Amino acid sequence: MSEFQIETSVERVSDYVWRGHLHRGWRIGRVPNGGYVLAIGARALSEALPHPHPQVINAFYLSPTVLGPIYCHVETLRSSKRTTHAVVKMLQEDEVKVQITAAYVDVNNVIGPSWTDLAPVEIPPWDECEDAGNTQLEFRQRVDIRLTSSGRVLKGSDPSGNARFDGWLAHKDGTDPDILSLIMFADALPPPPFNVFGLAGWVPTVELTVQVRGIPCPGPIRGTLATHAVTEGLLEEDGYYWDSRGKLVALSRQTARVRVK
Repeated sequence: MSEFQIETSVERVSDYVWRGHLHRGWRIGRVPNGGYVLAIGARALSEALPHPHPQVINAFYLSPTVLGPIYCHVETLRSSKRTTHAVVKMLQEDEVKVQITAAYVDVNNVIGPSWTDLAPVEIPPWDECEDAGNTQLEFRQRVDIRLTSSGRVLKGSDPSGNARFDGWLAHKDGTDPDILSLIMFADALPPPPFNVFGLAGWVPTVELTVQVRGIPCPGPIRGTLATHAVTEGLLEEDGYYWDSRGKLVALSRQTARVRVK
């Protein structure tokens, strides 16, 4: 099993409760990465529900999580032949830390028309992109991030003024991505406001929504994350993610706040 699979694993402790564990290696500062936390809740749903794959999953982060056990209380709202809707409350020390709402399907059975005006973002190959830096950031022990020139601000350059990061994402241990990896990768690129305000700040997540559009092929994930408006500290981050063959596999929207020192 990969590090990601092991460190997002859950075990059933009662009819409606699954226990996970927040491990070292995934923190941004002192707090576990929100996408990693959401992936644990998503895995609990995969095990609890009759349908295995998240089609869309949303999390509100009510309070920072910490390392250690976390309990996922699952409630099914409605289940039909094609879709199951459910909610999860993720608790530590009897406090709800994260509230999740999701719709689950079997992506192998999803059929319907397809159309897009989105093309994979044009970026250099993996080997020609720059390591994202921040090697002292604990999260980088688990996720390999390669950025285009948009990432130079992370190495001391001035902000570009374009609130956007483009690059590649992969598991540090070389494991190929799966559907739950997409949920974690949707919160892995640096916050786009860094390219406006610089690194002298903090961008905590209020809410994160991820739509899954397919099972990724082996190889790194190509991603782009952009912010178009910051209003009195409140901002959105829109993400698009393609697999190594150029297939759109996930979209994300995150609500966050930027706090400049």
